[in-house]
Order: sequence, then C-alpha cells, then structure tokens
Amino acid sequence: MLGFALDVIFFIFIARSIWKLVQGFREGYAGSPQAPPRGNVPTHGVQMARDPVCGTYVVPDRALAISDGSRTFFFCSAACRDKYRAKSA
Repeated sequence: MLGFALDVIFFIFIARSIWKLVQGFREGYAGSPQAPPRGNVPTHGVQMARDPVCGTYVVPDRALAISDGSRTFFFCSAACRDKYRAKSA
C-alpha cells in the first residue's frame, strides 16, 4: 500500500513538472504580459568607451574620466587612471 501511495505522489510530481514546462514554453512563445521584468536591461544599446590602460570596455556614465585637452578618457578603476596619469606626466 505504501508503494502505491509513493507511486501516485511520484506520478503527480512528474505530471506537474511537465505541465509547468509546457506552460513556460507557451508563455515564452506568446510573450505573456504576466512575465516578470528582466531587471536593468536597457532597451537600446549603450555606447561604451575603452580604457586606454587595460583595454576594458566601460560605460562612460559609470567610469572614471579625465579630460586631456580636447579628448576625454574613461577608466575602469582608480588604479588604471593613476597608471595613465603617471605615464602621461
């Protein structure tokens, strides 16, 4: 009797898992309005700048910047900025 009860519970678990998988596919395909937002993903591309010291691409709004004459350089960290300053001096 216990084996039969465990089999029923297992069958219910498998059936529910398959149903959730099918629902996920259907919502993904249909673009369900109930889908949660995807966080801080921009709706358009962001122009990135390359750090002249290490070559890392950074978002200018979040990077450290130095203006050198008519150009502005963006850095990923204070260490890269300091290396650039030491090299330029």
